[in-house]
Amino acid sequence: MQKLQKKELLYEGKAKKLYLTNEEDKLIQEFKDDATAFDGAKKGIIPHKGEINNTISAFLFEYLENYHIPTHFFEVLSANEMIVRKLDIIPVEIVLRNVAAGSLCARYKIPEGTIMEYPVLEYYLKNDELHDPMINEYHAYAFGYATPDETKAINRIASKVNAILKSFFDRRNLVLVDFKLEFGKRGGEIFLADEISPDTCRIWDKKTHKKLDKDRFRHDMGGVDKAYLELRDRIINA
Repeated sequence: MQKLQKKELLYEGKAKKLYLTNEEDKLIQEFKDDATAFDGAKKGIIPHKGEINNTISAFLFEYLENYHIPTHFFEVLSANEMIVRKLDIIPVEIVLRNVAAGSLCARYKIPEGTIMEYPVLEYYLKNDELHDPMINEYHAYAFGYATPDETKAINRIASKVNAILKSFFDRRNLVLVDFKLEFGKRGGEIFLADEISPDTCRIWDKKTHKKLDKDRFRHDMGGVDKAYLELRDRIINA
C-alpha cells in the first residue's frame, strides 16, 4: 500500500494548516501553537498547544464515531498532525451554548454562569472580514451556504454531539459551557469537521468553575498552557 505523502499547502488558518496528499480524498491537518483572539487583534503562542489540540480532537472524534457521528477524522499522523477526509466545507460555524458566557452575556446582559434551560444553537458566517456575523438558517438557504435538508442534518448532529459531550465532560467533573462546530459535505453526506479542543470549547471545572480553555488567553488569566495540559489529562486519563 502506498504511503501517504504530504503535498502542497492547501489552506492556512489561525490555528491550523491543511495540506494536500497523494490521495485525493485525504488531507493532513496540522495544528499550530499560534493563538489568536478578538478577530486576530490579540496574538500569541501557547506552548505545545498544537500537540494538545491534536490529541484531544482525535480522542473526541473517535469517541463521537462510536455514537455514529460522522466525522472527517481518519487517524493521528504525528504529535500535531492528523489525517482527515477532504470535504467541501460549509462556511457556517455552529455554536452550542449550555451556560451563558462570552458574547451571549454581552449581547443579552445575562450574568456569566447562567444555566440555559435549553441549549442555544446559533449560526455564524465564517468571514473574518465581516467579523463572523450571526446569521440564521434562512440566510444559509438564501445565500446558498446550505440547503434546508443540510441544515436539518447539521442541527441534528450538533444537538447529538452536545448531548454526548455534556455527559462525557460531566463524568469528568467538567462543564461544557459552549463550543463551536464546523461541518463539511462529501458524496451527499454531512461530516463533522475542524477540531474539538480548548480552542473551540469553553470548559470549566464543575466545582471551582476554573476555566480550562482559551478564555485564559483571551483575558490574560495566566496559566494557559497548564490549563490545556490539565484538560487533556482529564479527558484522556479519566
